[in-house]
Amino acid sequence: MSLGWGRTDGNGHDRRRRRGAAVTAATLAATAAALMLPAATAQAHQQRQGSERAEDTRPLPPHILLAAPYAECLPDDCPKAGGPGVTAKFTFAPDETDTDIVSYRYHLSSQDTWSSVTGETTTVTYTPQQSGLYRLEVQAVDQGGRAGESTTLTFMVAAGETDVGRWHFAEANGAALDTGTQAGAVRHDATLSGGATRDDRGRRGVLTHDSEGVPLPSPVTDRGLVLDGGGQYAETNGPVLDSGESYTLSAWVRPDTLGDRDRTVLAQNGGFRLSYDAARGTWAVRAARPDGADHRTVVAAEQPATPKVWTHLAAVHDATADETRLYVNGRLQATGTAPGVRAPDGPLQFGRALSAGSATEYTDYFDGSIDEVALWQRPLTDTEIADEARLVSGDGRNAVESVADWSADGATGGTLTDTASGYDARLTLSGGATLDGETLVLDGVDGAATADGPPVDGAGSFTVSTEVTLNGADVSTWEAGRAGQIVGQRAADGSTWGLWYETTGTTWVLDPDTFELISVPVGFWRFGRLNADGTYVAVTSNEPARPDRPIRLTGVYDAQDGVIKLYVGTNQNGDARSVPNASGTGGFTVGATRDGESRTRHLPARIGDVRVWAGAAASSQQLLEMNGG
Repeated sequence: MSLGWGRTDGNGHDRRRRRGAAVTAATLAATAAALMLPAATAQAHQQRQGSERAEDTRPLPPHILLAAPYAECLPDDCPKAGGPGVTAKFTFAPDETDTDIVSYRYHLSSQDTWSSVTGETTTVTYTPQQSGLYRLEVQAVDQGGRAGESTTLTFMVAAGETDVGRWHFAEANGAALDTGTQAGAVRHDATLSGGATRDDRGRRGVLTHDSEGVPLPSPVTDRGLVLDGGGQYAETNGPVLDSGESYTLSAWVRPDTLGDRDRTVLAQNGGFRLSYDAARGTWAVRAARPDGADHRTVVAAEQPATPKVWTHLAAVHDATADETRLYVNGRLQATGTAPGVRAPDGPLQFGRALSAGSATEYTDYFDGSIDEVALWQRPLTDTEIADEARLVSGDGRNAVESVADWSADGATGGTLTDTASGYDARLTLSGGATLDGETLVLDGVDGAATADGPPVDGAGSFTVSTEVTLNGADVSTWEAGRAGQIVGQRAADGSTWGLWYETTGTTWVLDPDTFELISVPVGFWRFGRLNADGTYVAVTSNEPARPDRPIRLTGVYDAQDGVIKLYVGTNQNGDARSVPNASGTGGFTVGATRDGESRTRHLPARIGDVRVWAGAAASSQQLLEMNGG
């Protein structure tokens, strides 16, 4: 076991010191020269300093003992060890001259706050969630509650074992290639069967840059696996995982239908199933019983599964802890105890599973899209799962897939059809909503446009953008506190999320006709969750909304960080704000919200376009690219 007492400052320098150090002649001379004092005066000065040091009884920097497999970084050697999920163990001990230490304060670079632990000599543990360099700062605390100088120690966490299998389904035809990166792993390409195909609605969307952020010669449209629920599937030529050991599954899914039938996303004969549980109406992990007669649900998600939206699923089986965990959109949903399983005796299935007690008959065919599947022969940490769900596509960019793109340019009639994204979503106009060939005109009384079902999973990352022109004459009569929704996704108690305008007060302006001061309403743009009772959690624009001129508004929800962001034009307004996680399976509405079965909060405005993506835009620059800038 590699052990070492950490005793350095932030620059790796030795921080040992002793109280009441002797005053040497050289020190005295240096002090006199620096202060331009007579030697006797300098000696008195040094004596006073020594006395002050003697009275400084704060604890000295403590020792830190780091246990294997990790090792302290030295100036010329910083070994990588351990990995995500591999616990680090630290022992804190006082300086040899400190006899009254009762506790320690410590802080890791990966944490936002300080922690405390009692004892003269004590041990703490920490489980890194991801690879990289970590810095630990520790202070000893004496009986008087005084914290001393810090000792710092750095150590490097190695990357965990990489994926043993990964399938993008991006090929033009033929088998789906296994691009897993674990050295020495056997490749398991997946053969598409039963009429299974690929389409150009892959979860990575349109790729414009490579992984290093360099622009591609021309955009590349991602592909994904498409299954019809009636016998189509893909399978490997043998088992990919040992389901009796620790493992992790990850996949993006977009079910076309769910209903009263179980639907399998991934299964390995004799092992696990990641699937839709029709009885519960949600996603679940099932494991084979020891006798192989059937599977039972180990864990099921809390939130209901939603058809026709992209959702990220991940399952982790930790054999050491005898635990199975299910994640939806990068967030832990449920934890359970896994039963024993047989040794895997069959290939990995995409979109189907063996029937109970059968070695040849399959069932639970998936209806919809499956994409970006990855498997690991180890349990990933929560942070690693969140990173997988974020789906980073390159330097400073997240993968985003356009799932709705309504443009009013050239449109007339009572329906606005999405002809750009490939998902064929439609907005149906009602009340005083019309299309004038350039914009969707909303009268602010009863005009609205609605789509059946949500375009995105409200609990997953998404981006929504619209060009809106607020009708100044109509909102000029609004009282403070009145709000009108531009676009939003319905929840049982209001809007899971929405972009809206709210009048907040009045101001005095000069009337250009009468040259008199008049009182006019002032309002702001907001993005967030709008509840039925009018309360909300939202980000607000920096400046008041300016009526009668088009403005692009964009809302971004990052499900992995749990925050919302508002952009006015290409500029982020306000600070990112945390919001509660809520799926919201209701429909999508432009120009109003729902209060039960009635619409309310109608907005007088003209809408040029509405665009929705699965995935959170990572920056203003990416937003500019997404909107064609």
